[in-house]
Amino acid sequence: MKGMEVGDPLLPLKAEVVGSSPMTGLERLVTVRLESPGADGFTYKPGQFVKLGVMGVGEAPISLCSDQGEDDVLEFCIRNVGRVTTAIHRLPVGGTIWVRGPYGNGFPMERLEGMDLLLVAGGLGIAPIRGVLQYVLNHRERYGEVSLLYGVRCFDLMLFKDEVLGLFREGDKQGVRLYLSYEDSEDEECNALRCEREDRCLQGMVTSLFGLWDGGADNTAALIGGPPIMYRFVIKELEALGFNPGDVYMTLERRMRCGVGQCGHCIVGSGRSIRYVCKDGPVFTLWDAYNTRGMI
Repeated sequence: MKGMEVGDPLLPLKAEVVGSSPMTGLERLVTVRLESPGADGFTYKPGQFVKLGVMGVGEAPISLCSDQGEDDVLEFCIRNVGRVTTAIHRLPVGGTIWVRGPYGNGFPMERLEGMDLLLVAGGLGIAPIRGVLQYVLNHRERYGEVSLLYGVRCFDLMLFKDEVLGLFREGDKQGVRLYLSYEDSEDEECNALRCEREDRCLQGMVTSLFGLWDGGADNTAALIGGPPIMYRFVIKELEALGFNPGDVYMTLERRMRCGVGQCGHCIVGSGRSIRYVCKDGPVFTLWDAYNTRGMI
């Protein structure tokens, strides 16, 4: 899969489901292996997405949630919210799924080399941010300090739970500081994590974690993934810290439908400032948001 040109992104590639495990009552981690001739040309960056399809049902845009490794497997965190995602959840190991892509611009990982990174994620937004984090850990010498602020509603809805808890307890050894917030004040597991380490965990919204984070805006890039309403409050925190709008990146993949700029569902802006989230994004800077009406 490495070192070759990407093939036709409109051509569906056949893939086999090699893993499917529940993470919460709604989300599953689905792992697939590309099988079609030409799959060797499939390369991608953190923040890009693909269209996953089930024959006879349809297809949907889904973010890649892992870094590209030595093997030919792709990982997806898929929430069961409709006909296509329900069909994907029901696919057995060994079942066939179709992959088109990759699409979008992804996060500019090469541009960010030499900078400190502040990753902010809420809910399902941890999926594309996980791909960034894996890329950074696989190229750790290229980046400075790395912090992840992750907000969840409760312990049971925490995605990638083993990885998150591993970084919470041992991440400093890899140069990653993980901060965790939770909304349910009666959640026993999360309250225990707060007692375990009050300097890294608190009850509240993800923006509350800025009170624990001891970093700054100087030579730091912020990468955000989460529900759109979260962005407004996170951006206020970043603005107060003096972040350069060109160093703040957010992924808006939730607005997409067709993935190739045909349906118009993901258009934002007006007049001469119109963007297609699927074609021009899904990763945009805060400068883009300032200059495009309705982006956030």
